[in-house]
Amino acid sequence: MSLTEQLAAANAEGIKRIAPETVEIMMGAVKAQIESGIAEQSAKEGSAAPGFALPNASGNQVAAADLLNEGPLVVSFYRGGWCPYCNIELRALQERLPEIHDLGAKLVAISPETPDNSLTTQEKHDLAFEVLSDRGNQVARAFGLVFKLPADVSDIYKNKFGIDLAAYNGDDSDELPIPATFVIGRDGTILKSFVEPDYTKRLDPDDIITSLKAAR
Repeated sequence: MSLTEQLAAANAEGIKRIAPETVEIMMGAVKAQIESGIAEQSAKEGSAAPGFALPNASGNQVAAADLLNEGPLVVSFYRGGWCPYCNIELRALQERLPEIHDLGAKLVAISPETPDNSLTTQEKHDLAFEVLSDRGNQVARAFGLVFKLPADVSDIYKNKFGIDLAAYNGDDSDELPIPATFVIGRDGTILKSFVEPDYTKRLDPDDIITSLKAAR
């Protein structure tokens, strides 16, 4: 089953377990985000990718420039280890990691979570790629991905789902990155950009592999 199919199945099952009025609020927020045009304002294919240096799950700095010296780079922005759709995506990326490496590329995943929570995510899913901590969403902001969670959705997350974003991210901003994946060439140019305000959708690893093959 492809990542796209896994996410669709998870969404269909999740909706069954959530009260209709809650689903309406959450989907209304997604609709508003799509209509805001934020995806159109994000980093585009053919443009230079913002550089970054972020701590990994062990607290060591990982710089995009160093990774690009070795080959192309795949950067996946995810909301956090609390997000089931993100976890499905991370596991799917791990499954295809050997193919990504065979094409000479590196993969990193970035979220606003603290390094400790990033480590939990990495260990829980046995991820063999770098999971980086973008405190305050500074790198996500450079890519044009940051939005503030609406108050009613933040309330649902905290009081209905038990998701305390302040504890995960180490701040009370309620800011998150739109899930996005970028394939970046060795010269720093964005070869593939996928930015999706609907958090239940992600770039399928097949498309990542296709982009990397085209770049060779």
